[in-house]
Amino acid sequence: MIRAAIVLLLLATAVQAENAPMRAQEQTRLDGFHESAGKALLEAFAGGARGDVDLLQEALAGAPLAPLATTLSGEWDCRTMKLGGLSALTVYAQFSCVFTPDGTAFTFEKLTGSQRTIGRVTMQDGAMIFLGVGYVAIDEPMQYGDLPAEDFGNGTHQPQIGIVEQSGPNTARILFPAPVNESEFDVLYLTRTPSVQADDS
Repeated sequence: MIRAAIVLLLLATAVQAENAPMRAQEQTRLDGFHESAGKALLEAFAGGARGDVDLLQEALAGAPLAPLATTLSGEWDCRTMKLGGLSALTVYAQFSCVFTPDGTAFTFEKLTGSQRTIGRVTMQDGAMIFLGVGYVAIDEPMQYGDLPAEDFGNGTHQPQIGIVEQSGPNTARILFPAPVNESEFDVLYLTRTPSVQADDS
């Protein structure tokens, strides 16, 4: 019994150590989620190309499942949509992403494309929150927990904060308020890789 208690204590300590606390600048961006989303969506719907607006509507369709009902684990196709800022709406090609259970939460990675992402998805205040770092593919990825307190990002890496929602068995999205570069709001639209799609019947 004593040995089991020691093991549980060590595991709990390890979990606390790997859950990097949210820095003040990401908390500020998260607090302004609805403001940045509203402004960016108005720009996107007013000025985006019709096909791109259709894709954005598809990405945002469907109420999110309750976090405990989600089935994120596995391989996904993912498409970045940048709203507001430099352009009204920019939709990029599909790339590959993956959610991997790590015992206490999920790690998330955008695996292909010139712009990559790595981080963790954890439950905070009833929502699934992504904390990570975007980086250029030719560089080594940096973990969010390793960012200095006053690091606001540069041309090669960007701290990221997002809300993760799964809208169906094979669709999900990560919503990024106030990204560091270019846009006012980003949507990463995820569709489960066809070879591993879940039965939605």
